[in-house]
Amino acid sequence: MGNPTHHYPHIVVHAPALDGSRRVTSDDTVLGVASHLDDVIEILRLADLDRIEVEVSDLVEWQGGGPEDWPGLMEPHGRQEP
Repeated sequence: MGNPTHHYPHIVVHAPALDGSRRVTSDDTVLGVASHLDDVIEILRLADLDRIEVEVSDLVEWQGGGPEDWPGLMEPHGRQEP
């Protein structure tokens, strides 16, 4: 038997929704919804894809902005302006 062919998933961090969250998919599978970069890292860790460096990997496609773009989520969760 030869060496097994490795399948590297195509990860997509989709364009931000109206609330600023971004859907994360692997091929045709929804892995989760992220509210910031740390969420993307955690979603990939839970999917055993934690060896991927999300900010620089060619395996991750950022749509609608890069890893620093999270429009609509300027304030930390649970904190509101007076």
